[in-house]
Amino acid sequence: MRVVKLYEYLKGEKQEYVLAKQLLRSGTSIGANVEEGVAAQSTIDFVHKLSIARKEARESSYWLRLLHDTGYIKQTQFESIHTDCEEIIKILNSIIITSKAKLEKKTNS
Repeated sequence: MRVVKLYEYLKGEKQEYVLAKQLLRSGTSIGANVEEGVAAQSTIDFVHKLSIARKEARESSYWLRLLHDTGYIKQTQFESIHTDCEEIIKILNSIIITSKAKLEKKTNS
C-alpha cells in the first residue's frame, strides 16, 4: 500500500511518471508473487515464487534509492519506506533459506 501511495504522490506532486511507474510495478509484484507462493503446488514452486518476490523487492530498493538520489523523495520519506523494503528482503531471505533447508532435509531422508 505504501508503494501505491508513493506512486500517487510522485505522479501528482512531483509530476514524475517513469520512475514512479517502475517502482509501482516492482513494489506491487512483491505481494503478487508471495500470494502465488502461498498457493504453490510444491515446496520447489513456493521457493521459486518467493525468490521472484525477493528479486522484485531488491528492484524496488533500487528504484527507491534512485528516487531519493534524484531528489524526488526526501530523506525521511526514503528512510521510512526503504527500511520497510529492506525488512521485506530479509524476511523473504529467511523464508527461502528455511524452505530450501526443509526441502533438502526431505530429499535426503
